[in-house]
Amino acid sequence: MIVETEAYIGEDDPACHAAPGPTRRNAPLYGPPGLAYVYLNYGIHYLVNAVTEAEGHPAAVLIRALQPVEGLALMQTRRAPDGHHIDDDDLCRGPGNLTRALGIMLTDNLLDLTSSNLVVEDRGLTGGKVAWGSRIGIRVGVEKPWRCWVEGHPSVSGAKARRRT
Repeated sequence: MIVETEAYIGEDDPACHAAPGPTRRNAPLYGPPGLAYVYLNYGIHYLVNAVTEAEGHPAAVLIRALQPVEGLALMQTRRAPDGHHIDDDDLCRGPGNLTRALGIMLTDNLLDLTSSNLVVEDRGLTGGKVAWGSRIGIRVGVEKPWRCWVEGHPSVSGAKARRRT
């Protein structure tokens, strides 16, 4: 269950990869909606976004955190190949941990999120009250309340003291 996201909208958003205009790397942001935009962040972690706007209008939502509901053993193996245990709440807490746990890589870039092996679907789960605030982990474009999370959910990224109620 997705419990935290951040929006990145358009060439006027300095934190959006579309800010410099169209490039080979950010081409998926320009649509069509419903595609995965996967990229390597700081040469370390893959991050996954859902492209959201009409073709030609660059925008996507970064999936920052999930509450795992199935496949926990495989996620454990991917996150901790040495066998040490990671708490279920921490398996997909943060966008880099999330993609590692799910096995998402650059080969998943441009997959259709409605019909491929990487899908976003409504399973009717509810997580609680939704909160909105500044995006985190970036230095520009933080003035807009474009981060969304389930209040008090233990899988939400950031300091544990701040995310638990």
